[in-house]
Amino acid sequence: MTTTQVANALATGPVVRTQSEGTGPLAVRTAGLTKRFRSGQVAVDGIDLVVPRGSVYGFLGPNGSGKTTTIRMLLGLVRPTSGKAWLLGEPMPEAAGALLPRVGVLVEGPAFQPYLSGRANLARLDASDATADPRTARRRSEEALERVGLTAAAGKPYRQYSLGMKQRLGLAAALLRPRELLVLDEPTNGLDPQGTREVRHLVRELADAGTTVLVSSHLLTEIEQVCSHIGIMGRGRLLLQGERHELTGRGVASVAVTTSPHQVGTAAQVLTSLGLRDVVVDGPGLEAPLGDVAPERVSAALVHAGVDLVGLEVRRPSLEQLFVRLTGEGFDVAR
Repeated sequence: MTTTQVANALATGPVVRTQSEGTGPLAVRTAGLTKRFRSGQVAVDGIDLVVPRGSVYGFLGPNGSGKTTTIRMLLGLVRPTSGKAWLLGEPMPEAAGALLPRVGVLVEGPAFQPYLSGRANLARLDASDATADPRTARRRSEEALERVGLTAAAGKPYRQYSLGMKQRLGLAAALLRPRELLVLDEPTNGLDPQGTREVRHLVRELADAGTTVLVSSHLLTEIEQVCSHIGIMGRGRLLLQGERHELTGRGVASVAVTTSPHQVGTAAQVLTSLGLRDVVVDGPGLEAPLGDVAPERVSAALVHAGVDLVGLEVRRPSLEQLFVRLTGEGFDVAR
């Protein structure tokens, strides 16, 4: 679903602006955002999203955690039971009509006319945007197609596109005009490794140019490489959010030591004497939580004890380990 399709789906009311509700440097903010369905199920439970302008915000969570419902509320497609949401400082859904042309959207897969070409689909979508200049329509479409690597396939009917090509066209639709905010739900779905790298580079370029990107993805390695901020959902609640390096740095670091096989026992005794507990031995390697012990103390003590240091590494929890610890689930889905 693209920005124009979102806008056309909304019945917008008057735009209401309250100075006390301004978000300052934030691109997305919610306050107690909640969605309770008629069945009584609470899909989103009082979350307070904080997405700084210019950031790439990785929105993570297992299946059923409430991410897609949250995104739909942000875009005005679903009315919250309670709470408020602001995009680019404007209240949603009240300001949707004026605001959504500034927002690029790829949610739940792109929707296009199957018998029209990729180029014709973009032209049709662009023509439905009353705020777009028709004199530059062709240029916008061609630039968007080139940006996502679809120029060569632009004349093919959409029904002949592969899943990855359809996803690329959805991205092109979101990029028809300069956007202040991009909301991308699984943007690399169906893409091969090369396409995934291209999307990652595109997101970085957009962020460097000042665009804020909110991206939902199940590919943790992609999130770790491209995102500056992280939000982790679980059972409808926002479990943790903040700058990525700060969140992954909060966990307990461990020290991994590699030595010769006949010196493993001595190395384990040294680690224990330093107050390191739960020493795990695996062949010529040992690992233990550092606690308050500085890594340089460990290396100095091992050398002083005559242990041959083949390697010493300080390991911090990965994003995946943080996710599993918070949610208790493996990370194999994103919505």
